[in-house]
Amino acid sequence: MIIDTHIHLYSEEFDSDRESLIHKAIRNNVKAFYLPNIDSESIERMHELESKYPDHCFSMMGLHPCSVKENVQEELDLVEKWLRTRSYVAIGEIGIDLYWDKTFKEQQVYAFKKQIEWALEFNYGIAIHCRDAFDEVYDVMKSFSTLPRGIFHCFSGTSEQAKKIIDFGNYKLGIGGVLTFKNSGLDKVVQETDLKYLVLETDAPYLAPVPFRGKRNEPVYILEVARKLAQIKDASLAEVEEITQQNAQYIFTK
Repeated sequence: MIIDTHIHLYSEEFDSDRESLIHKAIRNNVKAFYLPNIDSESIERMHELESKYPDHCFSMMGLHPCSVKENVQEELDLVEKWLRTRSYVAIGEIGIDLYWDKTFKEQQVYAFKKQIEWALEFNYGIAIHCRDAFDEVYDVMKSFSTLPRGIFHCFSGTSEQAKKIIDFGNYKLGIGGVLTFKNSGLDKVVQETDLKYLVLETDAPYLAPVPFRGKRNEPVYILEVARKLAQIKDASLAEVEEITQQNAQYIFTK
């Protein structure tokens, strides 16, 4: 089966047709959806979706870097409360984002470190968000003598950056719709990267692949990413499905 390692299925953008989209994906062999949390406002919706589809939807817990503001400690306290209340499949989505706003960079670094510490404590993998902040994210990761396993979500960096992440030894690169974009350059990076380091994702409703670029991304569109990956790696679709599934299960299995 195909595993979507990063999808915001609880997003309001799916409120009108979420059920039909999920069933469509399942019929097309996309049968597992890993849900990264954003902040305090997304938790209830995420939990509700997981409760409705317990065999297909699996929740992470974390604080997204774009939600790190003045109340960072309050948000982190809530994350910790939930981590100590019930089990999750991973801690995410966490990291550093300096694309939109650099005002809370120091707080983002603090939140990232704290959540890595929790991942180590609870033996969870992590889903890392990194935008215009590779050096900052890498420096935080290098500051730990031991790191939890994890996924570098929505990887769109260089071959050199990919190698740096892979060299940590227990990380996969999340490959999504950007792979299908004509001038992204990600195809060249993927060409040089062994399949054993890659997992599939949509990040839906964002970053829809070609030929749906610019539209709302949907769960079944992960097939376009899988097909493109198979083409680039000169592999069968079945091989891509099998290897990326194994890679995902390594991250999300305690």
